[in-house]
Amino acid sequence: MKRQKRFEELEKRPIHEDGFIKEWPDEGLVAMMGPNDPKPSIKIENGVVTELDGKKRADFDLIDLYIAKYGIKLENAEKVMAMDSTQIAHMLVDPNVSRKNIIAITTAMTPAKAEEVISKLNFGEMIMATQKMRPRRTPATQSHVTNIRDNPVLIAADAADAALRGFPEQETTTAVARYAPLNAISLMVGAQTGRPGVLTQCSVEEATELNLGMRGFTGYAETISVYGTDRVFTDGDDTPWSKGFLASCYASRGLKMRFTSGSGSEAMMGYTEGKSMLYLEARCIFITKTSGVQGLQNGGVSCIGIPGAVPSGIRSVMGENLLCMMLDLECASGNDQAFSHSDMRRTERLLGQFIAGTDYVSSGYSSTPNYDNTFAGSNTDAMDYDDYYIMERDLMINGGIHPVSEEEVIKGRNKAARALQAVFDELGLPKITDEEVEAATYANTSKDMPERNMVEDMKAAQELLDRGVTAVDIIKALYTRGFKDVAEAVLNLQKQKVCGDFYKRLQSLIKTGTLFQQSTTQMIIKVRVPDTGWTKIRKNGNALRTFRLPLILEI
Repeated sequence: MKRQKRFEELEKRPIHEDGFIKEWPDEGLVAMMGPNDPKPSIKIENGVVTELDGKKRADFDLIDLYIAKYGIKLENAEKVMAMDSTQIAHMLVDPNVSRKNIIAITTAMTPAKAEEVISKLNFGEMIMATQKMRPRRTPATQSHVTNIRDNPVLIAADAADAALRGFPEQETTTAVARYAPLNAISLMVGAQTGRPGVLTQCSVEEATELNLGMRGFTGYAETISVYGTDRVFTDGDDTPWSKGFLASCYASRGLKMRFTSGSGSEAMMGYTEGKSMLYLEARCIFITKTSGVQGLQNGGVSCIGIPGAVPSGIRSVMGENLLCMMLDLECASGNDQAFSHSDMRRTERLLGQFIAGTDYVSSGYSSTPNYDNTFAGSNTDAMDYDDYYIMERDLMINGGIHPVSEEEVIKGRNKAARALQAVFDELGLPKITDEEVEAATYANTSKDMPERNMVEDMKAAQELLDRGVTAVDIIKALYTRGFKDVAEAVLNLQKQKVCGDFYKRLQSLIKTGTLFQQSTTQMIIKVRVPDTGWTKIRKNGNALRTFRLPLILEI
């Protein structure tokens, strides 16, 4: 058949390399409001949920039980469930209705009701609602800092580069799992060199990730995954309760943490129970809220190709971000996984969160070229910096990062590489040469770096763990070798982790009256907290005590 030439040329466009499928509800390949999704309902008897979204209590699975017991504000639930979903959707968009009033409604919903409300909004309305519902005062964005060789010198330099550009959180992972301790240390040292206070994490197997956090090598965790069906959740050794326990472990040492979910994960793992992606994601968001976790990374994330392949999928992903914020959770809203060959479609994926300004517009903007992104590539990478800055300029939007001068970046990268060189030398790790420092200062990708002996690095990483090295040793190494400002920045990170735990225990003791209880009428307790001065707390009794934090690290 003779072809029309314009159609022939159009077929060569990158968009035709993307995958698209028709809806298949029985396999969960439908974005939202699938024909098998339950109708919203709740019944409460004597303070116990006896029916949840059309399911009787005797038929509850583990997720239903978890949400019913801990995840819904029951005192307002029956009233909220009786409200018209379109009315609630209008309230989300209406600037005259406060966020506080909406939170009182949305935290008393069931997952099916939440899905129904979201389905009433078009994409533009979701953007308007997200602007109001974001928990953080100002938007931010998170970066990936990785390379395919796990080169620690380049990680440190790239971390400083990203910190200077304004990323408040940075995430690394490994190409080879045994590199995790070195990657975590390199990221922390580099980020604190670039800008003190940046939080860093190393995304690896959960036991290792927790170990790194306990040692002080990381400041937060994010890749604690939750799922929307029992079959997926319990496929390994996970349950909602085990994830809640893991969250408590991080919190017990002052580590910020988020759960991770996202549309398409259940379809990818083959157990959707015939439910739509948004309904299953609603269950994940309720699990997160139920577990007492402060935030969630969601928005398709690593499974973005699946919702991106079905009609209304990108709209549904924006909806799951909004729903996260409707439950008063900090939202790192995806935009991290590469999913399309089309530059126009990549921008489409970003635009809703970018215009609205979510808590973290991206939960993984690759601060390196995607060649080096071991998270399988990001929707945006270092080669998009200037385009991103111009988008911020054109629309007068704070997208979370800002331009920097070449001179400033060269200086920061060099200092970070030298600081890590000093740490490796002091800790007896494989030598970082001056040639590597110079290369990392000016490198674009790991192709520009001299090769390291990876076998020796991996041996050293294991020995470092065996020796019990912690952040205190990193601080001492930096201080000893003249990087006093970087040492202080790392030290301040560790201080912040213990402050919250100390305050909680102190408040608990005062509340119960067991702290230095005296027979006379007044007690004054002075609490010394680093960098914040003296705080007075009064209690019945007559005594004066001065408390130090349980862990004050002094060099």
